[in-house]
Amino acid sequence: MNIRSLTRGDGVVIGAAVVLFIASFLDLSGFDCPAGLNCSSYNAPNAWDALGVLMSVFLAGIIGAALVVVGRSMPARKVLGFDLGQFGAAFSVFALWTALWTTLDASDAGAGMILGLLATIVLAGGAVATPLVPALKAPLASAPRPQAAQSPYGGQPQPGQGYGYPGAQQQPYGAQPGQPQPYGAQPQAGQPQAGQPQAGQPQPGRPEPQQAQPAPAAGAPAGDFTPFWFAVPVARPLYAEDGSPSPIAELAPGTWYLAVEQRGPGLIAQTQDGRRGVLQDTTGIQRG
Repeated sequence: MNIRSLTRGDGVVIGAAVVLFIASFLDLSGFDCPAGLNCSSYNAPNAWDALGVLMSVFLAGIIGAALVVVGRSMPARKVLGFDLGQFGAAFSVFALWTALWTTLDASDAGAGMILGLLATIVLAGGAVATPLVPALKAPLASAPRPQAAQSPYGGQPQPGQGYGYPGAQQQPYGAQPGQPQPYGAQPQAGQPQAGQPQAGQPQPGRPEPQQAQPAPAAGAPAGDFTPFWFAVPVARPLYAEDGSPSPIAELAPGTWYLAVEQRGPGLIAQTQDGRRGVLQDTTGIQRG
């Protein structure tokens, strides 16, 4: 599971499930000790002492939260034709429904039952509202921007003067650039000797050859499109390049993808495993 694909709504669902698990160990009902009796040895029951409440409220809510998170991280998984997220939302609403009427029916609800009811309210709300509210569909963790490769020693590379560049001329120790070499010194590779014409200058008595035109690179993309990295704000499907209606992958928020070509209003995107497809909806993408 890609952690960066989780949304804020998934964070709400996970947090509510954790609170629901903690509430299962608290008292389900209160107890008023009569006057004159020693009630120090009395232990109020919790959810683990009541199998019906445990299964229909607490475990049902935790199972629903797990199905919601797994279903959104792996949207291709289905059970009986339904997404796992739909099953999770149904479990969450069922847990809320049971917790509501159990709390209202109790004469003296304890801390565990009240906290469980509040947790199921948040859980069901997050499971149902996340696909509908844009603020909850935003990624939980922002995607890191791709870092460009740094030049050696932190310096900025100059054209023809990079470290180890084959055409760079090495100056003798202590000499300033542009100064003549001392008498008797051997000229360095790529440096013309005195009296010899420099490269690129016409020689007397010899016709100047015509420069060959550079051939176009094979396989270069049409137009002036430059590949770039991008991230999507919400999960979006990636369709095959042949135009088939079924998606071949889903681009998850919080992950960088490479746009290799422009296809009308869409982009040809490449995933981490090398698959390529058409991203039809490019609104709100973040360029790296």
